Amino acid sequence: MSPKIRRVLLWVVGVIVAALVVGAGAFVWWGTHPLAPTQRALEALQSDSSVRVTKTGAGWEFAPAEVEATVGLIFYPGGHVDARAYARYARDVAARGFLVVVPEMPLSLAVLSPDAADGVVASHPAIRRWTIGGHSLGGAMAAQYAAKHPGVMAGLVLLGAYAPSGNDLSSSGMVVLSAVGTLDTVVNHDSLAAGRMLLPLDTTYLELEGGNHAQFGDYGPQPGDDPHPTMSADEQRRRAVDATVEVMR
Repeated sequence: MSPKIRRVLLWVVGVIVAALVVGAGAFVWWGTHPLAPTQRALEALQSDSSVRVTKTGAGWEFAPAEVEATVGLIFYPGGHVDARAYARYARDVAARGFLVVVPEMPLSLAVLSPDAADGVVASHPAIRRWTIGGHSLGGAMAAQYAAKHPGVMAGLVLLGAYAPSGNDLSSSGMVVLSAVGTLDTVVNHDSLAAGRMLLPLDTTYLELEGGNHAQFGDYGPQPGDDPHPTMSADEQRRRAVDATVEVMR
């Protein structure tokens, strides 16, 4: 190989390496700067006489203050969304007498830690029955976890989410909720429809008229979502909480 060709090859390799480094750096920056929680979500992280909130190494725990919970919910955050954005939803469920754990995901992507529920279950032996759920990408990973760990979860909650292809839960015996806003323009509605074939026949399907994708959490508008929902965020959260509690009961 001539010196000229070798120099060209070294230059090409250098350009490729530099591009990979820049790309990796940009991805890490993006992952560490997720959609941020609103002030109301941050306020919901404070303990009071009804709900005890604890920050752990795995994420956030919400527990009823006056009773010992024996039923729990593990809730995976949506992709590129700060786990704290689900504080009001988690708090409202916990106030009904349940433990709720919202794991913090690597780079805010549940796909990078789909088995996060393992550690949560292991660290709470007093919980006799678990439900797993999630929003958007978090919901898809929750469904995947339930499919790959049969018998571990009694219920599944999908908010603006669907079971990914290859994760058949139709014969699982799980109690399942699938809730979506009619103005949700983030979720893939073709995949949402196809995902029904993977869920039990008695799955509860909840269509929230005028709700969108982002209002399942508290992080403000989301790129690609309908910015003008006709259902209020409070009402969308309330109905999601009520339906979640029905699954857990």
